[in-house]
Amino acid sequence: MKRLFLILIFTIPLGALAQQTLRLEECFELVTDNYPLAKQTGLLENQVQLDIEALRTGYLPKMDLNAQATYQSDVTSLPIELPNVTLEPPNKDQYRATLDVNQMIYNGGLINASSKVKEAASKVNQQQLEVSLYGLKSQVNSIYLSVLLLQENQALLQAKEEQLKARLEDVKAGVKYGTLLGSSEKTLEAELLKLRQQFTELRYNKLELVQRLSLLIGMELSSNVNLERPAVFMSETQSERPEIQLFDLQKEQIDFSSKLISKTNLPKINAFAQGGYGNPGLNMLDNSFKTFYMAGLKLNLNIFDWNKTRTEKQSLEINKEIIDTQKETFELNNNLELVKLKSEIDKIDALIFTDREIIVLREDILKTAESQLNNGVITASAYITEFTNLYEAKSNLNLHETQLLLHKIQYEITKGSYYNN
Repeated sequence: MKRLFLILIFTIPLGALAQQTLRLEECFELVTDNYPLAKQTGLLENQVQLDIEALRTGYLPKMDLNAQATYQSDVTSLPIELPNVTLEPPNKDQYRATLDVNQMIYNGGLINASSKVKEAASKVNQQQLEVSLYGLKSQVNSIYLSVLLLQENQALLQAKEEQLKARLEDVKAGVKYGTLLGSSEKTLEAELLKLRQQFTELRYNKLELVQRLSLLIGMELSSNVNLERPAVFMSETQSERPEIQLFDLQKEQIDFSSKLISKTNLPKINAFAQGGYGNPGLNMLDNSFKTFYMAGLKLNLNIFDWNKTRTEKQSLEINKEIIDTQKETFELNNNLELVKLKSEIDKIDALIFTDREIIVLREDILKTAESQLNNGVITASAYITEFTNLYEAKSNLNLHETQLLLHKIQYEITKGSYYNN
């Protein structure tokens, strides 16, 4: 038998023997890395690189191959006749194939300004992603601490069960020797069955929450995973939520868009060249297929745009003012939430202080009840009442301590200073 036990020990993987443990900080990191939305980070980076690469092709020469064949109802002709000169009018059917090359020489920095706008837009998208992922921390915090509460309640139920079993043994001895009624034994056994129901309910509730947490963080968790109680300290420093940075980046994007608009009215210079083959060529009076070419420079300057540029800039300035109001609204609502959470923290602190006083009194009452039960002064039902009262007080303390932890962590998350990556 001993040999079989040793074989089993060495064949079972070490991971199966060791209980899985998890910390809240790890959950925050895992949800940020594994949540499906997090995949957009790399996609957004690739997208902006491709967009900028496409814009920079504007620095390269543009080549177009064109070909056409036409038939026209009339052609150019001279109304006079010259002596000893025969002028043939152009053919009504004409053919032309050309290769056109355009090279941008100067465009007022339009491409560079467009690239800046793309980069700014990408930063805004990345920060919006950060805001969404940061919002998951509240959800993770709530589920994690709910599991932690069930975990601690399970330990409390186990202690309650052990104490009840010990009391049942004493009652059995009293029933055996005729000092206690048999109904006392049955009362305690019924209470133990109720405890088993509570264990069953707790186990299924914990399993559901663990599965939800597992899906959120993208990590397989065992049903008996052990969650560590997080340590949290109320920081005095004022941190910023990622939403604040998002508002700033949105205004920065507007500034780059305004600069881009300014570039649209600057002069643009292009060099061009055209080579071709057609009938007629450049000489319209020569009715034969000829090769031809031309080259030159082209200047484009919009001298009056009917105040379009100014109007667009004014619209962008209004957008900046809108963002400022959104930022102020967010900060106000965030501060309101912080005040509410701080009030809850103070209230729960006071409840915990009272919980501990109640437990001390209930423990004294239960000791008296135990003695009275053993001496047949009270019934098992009366003992169970005091026994239940004590563990309800301990359960309330567990609940309040976990709620306090939940609100403290939520306070730091709301302020933007708790595990803000």
